[in-house]
Amino acid sequence: MDVIGVIPARYSSTRFAAKVLAPLAGKPMIQHVWERAKQSKVLDDLIIACDNELVEAAALEFGAKVVMTSKQHTCGSDRISEVVNPLDVKIVVNIQADEPLIHPMMIDSVARAILEDSSVNMATIKKRITDPILLSDPNVVKVVTDKNDFALYFSRALIPYLALGSIAAPVYYKHIGLYAYTKDFLFTYKNIPVSDLEKIEKLEQLRVLEAGFRIKVIETKFDTFGVDTPEDLERLKSYLERGQ
Repeated sequence: MDVIGVIPARYSSTRFAAKVLAPLAGKPMIQHVWERAKQSKVLDDLIIACDNELVEAAALEFGAKVVMTSKQHTCGSDRISEVVNPLDVKIVVNIQADEPLIHPMMIDSVARAILEDSSVNMATIKKRITDPILLSDPNVVKVVTDKNDFALYFSRALIPYLALGSIAAPVYYKHIGLYAYTKDFLFTYKNIPVSDLEKIEKLEQLRVLEAGFRIKVIETKFDTFGVDTPEDLERLKSYLERGQ
């Protein structure tokens, strides 16, 4: 296989227990993620990697391929690694189970970034910020890139900073946590020690940059809506009810 998508689905969550099974428009949230990912044109296979029998049963009921993984994993990349380790695959796409509005073209774009350029080992997504309210929100991670669209830095702070007297008009980008890796780099990534910048910002992707590796960042016109709390889910329900 060239490309496999894996949706790591952890049942327990500190801020929102069992959120992957939370009902949204008559379906568990993870089903929305899976249905959208199934529309991808590049995925040769799609697997839900879970750690709980309730998630497994729900996923099997709506027709997903499921792999039960260890309950000891503390991050999605470790869960994904367990799933893909025995598989002959070139590229792995890490699809977040709490992003029910993920667009299949996002999945295609990060996978193609690696398929079409052998120098790229890891890719992710950015979206131009148009709502000024998001600029000061630390839960909206910002990213800046170089001229070749490789990440320079990710931050919860507003970057780039607009210095007093600057005549440049900054463009701000939100980072969307969808990742693709070569299978080889996935295992490199999971073994990189936690870095100082990661500890400061609480952003796992910073360990990659701090270790000297590069992350290709693909711009998208689509947006997502991450669900971290019950309040996020209620806001998403209202958003969908408004038909937006």
